[in-house]
Amino acid sequence: MVAKGKQSGLTIIGGNVPAMATVGDISSGGASAGASGHAKGTEKRGSGRVDEQLGRNDERFMNGLKRWWPYYLMMAPGIVFFVLFHYLPIWESKIAFEQLRIIPPNVWVGLKHFQLLFASPVFWQVLLNTLIISGMKMAFVFPVPIVVALMLNEIRSGSLRKFIQSAVYLPHFLSWVVIAGVFIAALSPSDGVVNDVTALFGAAPKSFMTDTGAIRWVLVYSEMWRSAGWDSLLYLAAIIGIDQALYDAAEMDGANRWQKIWHVTIPGIVPTIATLFILNAGIFLSADLNQVVNFTNDVVRTQIDIVDTYVYRIGLQTGEYSLATAAGLFKAVLGMALILLAHLFSKRLTGKGVW
Repeated sequence: MVAKGKQSGLTIIGGNVPAMATVGDISSGGASAGASGHAKGTEKRGSGRVDEQLGRNDERFMNGLKRWWPYYLMMAPGIVFFVLFHYLPIWESKIAFEQLRIIPPNVWVGLKHFQLLFASPVFWQVLLNTLIISGMKMAFVFPVPIVVALMLNEIRSGSLRKFIQSAVYLPHFLSWVVIAGVFIAALSPSDGVVNDVTALFGAAPKSFMTDTGAIRWVLVYSEMWRSAGWDSLLYLAAIIGIDQALYDAAEMDGANRWQKIWHVTIPGIVPTIATLFILNAGIFLSADLNQVVNFTNDVVRTQIDIVDTYVYRIGLQTGEYSLATAAGLFKAVLGMALILLAHLFSKRLTGKGVW
């Protein structure tokens, strides 16, 4: 059958084609079909490449697992520890907004526990104690490892440096139980070495461990003795990374040792100092639970009772888990805010921060 297009003037063979069809209609239909087929082919090829890449990644992972499995096995206890005690509690912190029940489900109470927390005068007292103790440690303990690292770097005798490093690193490996026993013995008013020395100058014996005015300083000095050497390792590593050419140039300019320390060494470790300062700001409200528990007694409890001991007491001793979680969550949020503030302060002051 022969049909003529009236508008196009072309003769189209085939009875199934409408008489009014134009060349543009036919061309566009063919182009659409071609584009659709091309898109499907491209999609198939892309999907094949993705599957192939995933297969290669799986193979690479399995090969790496077979090769390095002893090291992954060594890492497994630490990973399990962090998952159980650091990541799962993030999800379970929701009980700060719930009334905990022995038989689930828990009852949603919103901010009730936070209101009870902020209405308690005991909480504000332990928060004040935490801020005071942490502030004292930040002011008097944080700079000590920097000084220790600078002093160790200036020792020219290798054997003497190793001996001093071993001596100052050792306290870090002692538990707070042992350290508390050492300080209790050293500060004893009857036969402690500190009172024996002060007695030579005519001072009367003093019970430092039961003195409300001295116990916070005991915490500061014990923390300093324990961590000064070990924390200096990071600063020593940063000092070793300083370009030796800077020291040579300073020496050619006539700089002495103090000037090289001030103008070369200290500026070279400023990024490390800034990073550790920010990280310490994040744990500012911790104040070391283990230390306080081992140094506390009934006489000085009101002076060194901190947020962590408060959480421990109301959570594990009295069973108020929701209230304890609310206190812990408040401390965590405040710690995150302190990290951000310390980062901004460090960026403005030194130009260095966490990111």
